[in-house]
Amino acid sequence: MYARRTTRAVSVGGVQIGGDAPPVVQSMTNTDTRDVAATLGQIAALHDAGCEIVRVAIPHADALDPFEAICAASPIPVVADIHFDHRLAIEATRRGAAKLRINPGNIGEMSRVDAVIDAAGAAGIPIRIGVNAGSLAREYADADLPLPEKLASSAVAFAEHFATRGFEDIVISAKASSVVPSVDAYRLLAARLPHPLHIGITEAGTSLSGTVKSAVGLGILLAEGIGDTLRVSLTAPPEEEVRVAWEILAALDIRRRGPELISCPTCGRCEVDLVPIAREIEERLRAVAAPVKVAVMGCVVNGPGEAREADVGVAAGKGVGLLFARGVPVRKVPEAEIVDALMEEVARLSE
Repeated sequence: MYARRTTRAVSVGGVQIGGDAPPVVQSMTNTDTRDVAATLGQIAALHDAGCEIVRVAIPHADALDPFEAICAASPIPVVADIHFDHRLAIEATRRGAAKLRINPGNIGEMSRVDAVIDAAGAAGIPIRIGVNAGSLAREYADADLPLPEKLASSAVAFAEHFATRGFEDIVISAKASSVVPSVDAYRLLAARLPHPLHIGITEAGTSLSGTVKSAVGLGILLAEGIGDTLRVSLTAPPEEEVRVAWEILAALDIRRRGPELISCPTCGRCEVDLVPIAREIEERLRAVAAPVKVAVMGCVVNGPGEAREADVGVAAGKGVGLLFARGVPVRKVPEAEIVDALMEEVARLSE
């Protein structure tokens, strides 16, 4: 049974991270922040896909005015992603940011970090301390320690410094691009800090490799009760990150959004062209909000049993498919009509 690690609760624009809240799904825009229309369009698509918090980069001062407009119009809380220039972080607190994400290791001297802390405190917004393997502060990058210990020690030191400033409204992340050191670093953090953890495998890769690495790494952590919010980092459209995140949560029975699709891998017994059928059904199910279980099966070995167990299912035979709804056979349809017929049953059950 899934049992969450108990952490402090942090509110990001009304979305709770930690405490008794389930893991929250995040992503990040990849548009030019100065293009308000494009960025808001992508945020809208992310929101439709199930994104609950979105991060937006502020690389230069000329992105601040557009960032303010984005925050004002966004349907979900917006996090300001800041590197190097602490003045951008301070200004973002005045422009509507629901949270800051900084890596104190690249902000510079601690007086600059302190100025950011004070600004966030005055604005009443939290900060994510984001430590990454590729941008560790020099004293940790050069330390003779295993990478997980470097990541965890750096994050803990920053958290302790924030506490000396009277600021503990923080979320912690410590990411590497490899699964094992990332998992080990988060295990160390979970044992050492009470703060909520933002989990992810950074720079995980393209849709295939990044999804596999993220599913393995985040799946391990979530199964151990570690992780209060997550981002799947893919070299792909950000909406894909959100879909993968929800699939990971659903696979562990932690959270589910929309339908669950079960489909067989096919073998020599399959007598319909099942792969394009399953792909089209998967695509069309993205528009369905109801948490229905859908089975798309290709032969008589496991097909009827899986189709009966699903809310809606199809078990294929030679050029035909037998439709099931709530375990009851409904009708046979020709192969060319399987997708439409199955989606009709999904719509009927979703009413």
